[in-house]
Amino acid sequence: MSVIDKKVAILVEDLYEDLELWYPYYRLREEGAEVHLVGSGRLPTHTSRYGYPATPDLVIDDVRAADFAAVVIPGGYSPDLMRRKPPMVDFVREMDRAGKPVAAICHAGWMLVSADIVRGRRATCFFSIKDDLVAAGAEYVDEPAVVDGNLVTSRFPADLPDFCKALVRLLAAPVQV
Repeated sequence: MSVIDKKVAILVEDLYEDLELWYPYYRLREEGAEVHLVGSGRLPTHTSRYGYPATPDLVIDDVRAADFAAVVIPGGYSPDLMRRKPPMVDFVREMDRAGKPVAAICHAGWMLVSADIVRGRRATCFFSIKDDLVAAGAEYVDEPAVVDGNLVTSRFPADLPDFCKALVRLLAAPVQV
């Protein structure tokens, strides 16, 4: 199986963690995926924690889960802003229901909690939101990359190599609904 030409959405909002957006973005493009930054539509450009700009090429109100093969949710504090936007939460929930890869790193676990997709599943995250995942019904695992079905989670930027390898494997596999 291949990821060539598979369409991947990377959600973006202000205060995203630079590496957690751009590392998967370029890694997936390197594999041949068609990668799109999907913003809330609130601003034309979003700024990272360190001031690096990311300009979405799509707006969440104009996308459908049926049009994408996977979604990546970077961390930083952007997931707290993302989960305040029902269309972003709905998109993540719909991707999960379709059995498509949902990849969340660091604080992106907040989006998984808001989408109510961690109950009864193994997952990891940045240690400060561990209690949030556990309270939402997840089994917390302290490992670099945790895969549970179509869900892949990681803790922080140092886990990005394992996170991206797991995501590419999931994306290359046939969808299990």
